[in-house]
Amino acid sequence: TQSMDRFLVTEPSDMKERGWAELDFVLISGDAYVDHPSFAPAVIGRYLESKGYRVGIIDQPDWNDVEAFKKLGKPRLASLVTAGNLDSMLNKFTAAKKIRRQDDYSPGGEAGHRPDRATLVYANRMKEAYSDVPLIIGGIEASLRRFGHYDYWSDTVRRSILVDSKADVLVYGMGELQIVELADALDQGRFKESVPSIRGICYMAKDIPTIDYVECPSYEAIKTDKMDFADAFRIQYDEQDPFYGRVVVQKHGDRYVIQNTPALPLTQEEMDGVYNLPYTRKWHPKYDDKGGVPALSEVQFSLVSQRGCFGSCSFCAITNHQGRIIQNRSHESLIDEAQTMINMDNFKGYIHDVGGPTANFRHLACDKQAVYGACKGRTCAAPEPCENLNTNHDDYIALLRKLRKLKGVKKVFVRSGLRYDYVLADNNKDFVRELCEFHVSGQLKVAPEHVSKRVTNMMGKAGKEEFLTFKSWFEEANKKLGKKQYLVPYFMSSHPGCALEDAIELAEFLRDHHMYPEQVQDFIPTPGSLSTCMYYTGINPLDGKPVYVAKKGRDKAKQRALMQFKNIENYDLVKEALIEANRRDLIGFGPECLIPPRPIGRNSNGTRQTNGARNSQASAHRNGRNTSEQRSRGNTGSKSESSRRTSNSKSNVRGTSNSQSSFSKGRPSRSSMTKGHSPNKSRGGR
Repeated sequence: TQSMDRFLVTEPSDMKERGWAELDFVLISGDAYVDHPSFAPAVIGRYLESKGYRVGIIDQPDWNDVEAFKKLGKPRLASLVTAGNLDSMLNKFTAAKKIRRQDDYSPGGEAGHRPDRATLVYANRMKEAYSDVPLIIGGIEASLRRFGHYDYWSDTVRRSILVDSKADVLVYGMGELQIVELADALDQGRFKESVPSIRGICYMAKDIPTIDYVECPSYEAIKTDKMDFADAFRIQYDEQDPFYGRVVVQKHGDRYVIQNTPALPLTQEEMDGVYNLPYTRKWHPKYDDKGGVPALSEVQFSLVSQRGCFGSCSFCAITNHQGRIIQNRSHESLIDEAQTMINMDNFKGYIHDVGGPTANFRHLACDKQAVYGACKGRTCAAPEPCENLNTNHDDYIALLRKLRKLKGVKKVFVRSGLRYDYVLADNNKDFVRELCEFHVSGQLKVAPEHVSKRVTNMMGKAGKEEFLTFKSWFEEANKKLGKKQYLVPYFMSSHPGCALEDAIELAEFLRDHHMYPEQVQDFIPTPGSLSTCMYYTGINPLDGKPVYVAKKGRDKAKQRALMQFKNIENYDLVKEALIEANRRDLIGFGPECLIPPRPIGRNSNGTRQTNGARNSQASAHRNGRNTSEQRSRGNTGSKSESSRRTSNSKSNVRGTSNSQSSFSKGRPSRSSMTKGHSPNKSRGGR
């Protein structure tokens, strides 16, 4: 039994204290070391440790100095490399490809502690340090770049990360089972012969060692032909189920990238085992003088109750990383973890979240999935729910009730987001009432993403009618409870399929419902998602039909501006968009108009007015909507980013959502790039 106040090895002195002359595995991580089950390196390290292996972590080493990678000595079995909970490029750059000011996964939130394409850089350094030691890469960055892929930041089609990293094995998906199988094979001296039979990994070979496989177009084909790229994605997408997925191969030059069949879902006992390991639930004390690691703050007192998501949002990488089959933990395991949190000195009585990629997906979409997997070519929840979808919320409600009754718990929040269309399909107003009474902290975040039927269909989302129905249920419940709580919707701009008229439809919806987003960003095409394939190719790979994509900066800017049409800084862009779309009827002083004929806030010569004049005219134009606007713009608690929102940026009334990924995992997102060890997915609960 390991002490819950002892971290994994990070220094030679830790090895000496334990009486270890060498380590079995050295894990290189792009994140600062936080010993918590929402952080992939900790999970992989602890899981290997629980199987009897000696593991050390070198976090955020100086990539310019190979000696930094030798700090813990030569590992006996293998070097492990991960970029961390997020793709390193997403972690560094915004949708506009500007450098982010903060890195929540670094000490003090300081940016600049990891290289671009961290997996590649670290892998090559470890090969330089110990060329004869097997190298295994994993984590969200490696997992979603396992085949030839489109890279938004360089605007190129890049090779599989296996090729450039020179790794022996790539672990994809959630990696606990794979890493222990690999460890045992290495320890027993049968690594090379075992690799072709281990689920959930990729490797390279001159020949294909099986007859049961499907070959997708080669890297050389997809980098020059977008139809081939779409075909390759479709094949890969269709084979990601652990029950029927076949081996997928893709030629790169004279060798093949070979993806073995996906790893089987964890049993409930296995899930409990992963989360019941002796995590300290703290950042390493070496970061105390910098104020710690910001990403811990929101998840330190959160509970991950399940993995996987059958929502299948097109823009989310969860489908390609955690899969569509839900794996959950027992109530007993979650209560034990809650009790551990209660006993911590800095616990204030609030459990911040209980969920997963989507909070209210606690069980399989249907019983069939346990035997046959998720249906190929069909979705479970949206745009229309499957007739076999199990929408029962009883287990989730029972879990929340048990947690909120624990001595020392003042409040249990649900913040990872929930699928409101799933609640509607259950026709469960009682769930909404109980949620509002006990589990909402003033605002509840949901993600309609858009209102145009054409766009929501492309996204794999429910339509605006479902959002409005849930909104009415939410408001009705709060009225009966005598509570003033508000729904915080997330919307996304410039998603593939969203033309100017769709963006205008969303602007009119926001006008009619007095919603005025304070933060607006574009869809970010991160590797591995269906939407990214559509963005790059202009083709829906599932049906071969063309898809409109707003790629030019001006076109994307107009869509963003329409979502904030009241902002004086956006006036010219909004006017240009309305004229271009032949919607001059929305320019004027009428109640349906988005903007006035000339920019309020500027004089006739184009100079800015004083605040007094601007506020006077703006008040007249708002037509008395100020009260509603202020209500819809209240504060929400922000969360550390994973899909930063699964891989995608969006607009919200205020606040962010979180998705984190793992060494071979990816929560939310939401995005989303989700190990999905955090309470929400690549973008918390779509």
